[in-house]
Amino acid sequence: MSTTSSPRTSPQNRLALIAGPTASGKSAVALDLAKARAKAKLDTWIVNADSMQVYRDIPIVSAAPTEEEQSLCPHHLYGAWDGDQSCSAAEWAKQARSVIAKAHDAGALPVLVGGTGMYMKVLIEGIAPIPEIDPEIREVVRSLETASAYAALMIEDPERASQLEPGDSQRIARALEVKRSTGVTLGDWQLAKTGGIGDDVDLTAAVLLPERQWLYDRCAVRFEAMLKSGAIAEIEALLERDLLPDLPVMRAIGVPEIAAFLADQIEREDLIARGAQATRNYAKRQFTWFRNQSPDEWHRVESQNIDIETIFASLLHD
Repeated sequence: MSTTSSPRTSPQNRLALIAGPTASGKSAVALDLAKARAKAKLDTWIVNADSMQVYRDIPIVSAAPTEEEQSLCPHHLYGAWDGDQSCSAAEWAKQARSVIAKAHDAGALPVLVGGTGMYMKVLIEGIAPIPEIDPEIREVVRSLETASAYAALMIEDPERASQLEPGDSQRIARALEVKRSTGVTLGDWQLAKTGGIGDDVDLTAAVLLPERQWLYDRCAVRFEAMLKSGAIAEIEALLERDLLPDLPVMRAIGVPEIAAFLADQIEREDLIARGAQATRNYAKRQFTWFRNQSPDEWHRVESQNIDIETIFASLLHD
């Protein structure tokens, strides 16, 4: 990603990004940044980059900013999709690009906030224009045992195979089906990424990676707080819609656990324990992704104490 292209000299192209696992305090940091800029008479737009907070059915379970928080400055792409839809990274990136352009036109700073690293990666770096996979090829590949698929990938795309763990069934299948369907390796497709805005913005990015036990403790507290704030009624209303079970909204952290409770399959104590554990597991996966996959130039904050004036100093004045 370029860091010196000419568009970066203009404040109109500034973009802030605050990423990290769930419960790490991203939304609070974003609001602190917006408040600090407001004191200098500077406008800020907060743009959601969380794959579950895009769904309007689950604001409580997804820990979306409250109405009061959203009233402090413009918030975008929160609850923008109905639960009966599946919001892909590509579709989110398309909408995010539009919001960011409008923010710049309005003289405001757009601030991406969220825990979905793939969304951010697609927006900044672009996405490979891979054609639709042949359904028959996909069916054959997905029916293979992981060991067999990995062995085939070692022959058909050894470079990609060497980058994957032998048990990573999802990525192995994806690489194999792409090669067989298009005749081109996934790696070569990714060299042709399009639509990324990384070279057109002056990006200041911070990844929150606080101490793990502190984070896990917050996950447990957060889930109980969700239950007290109406999460059960929220999921009861969601279930009444009778949506397809494989939709993303139905797989959101907390939804299966609360659904089991509503079906009298588990007691409330089990609900709390399972929900907290699911949240911790999710936070752990996000933590690992951001630590290993986010670009080196993204500032890593390995403390729960965030110094806005140090990290975002250049964004606190015009």
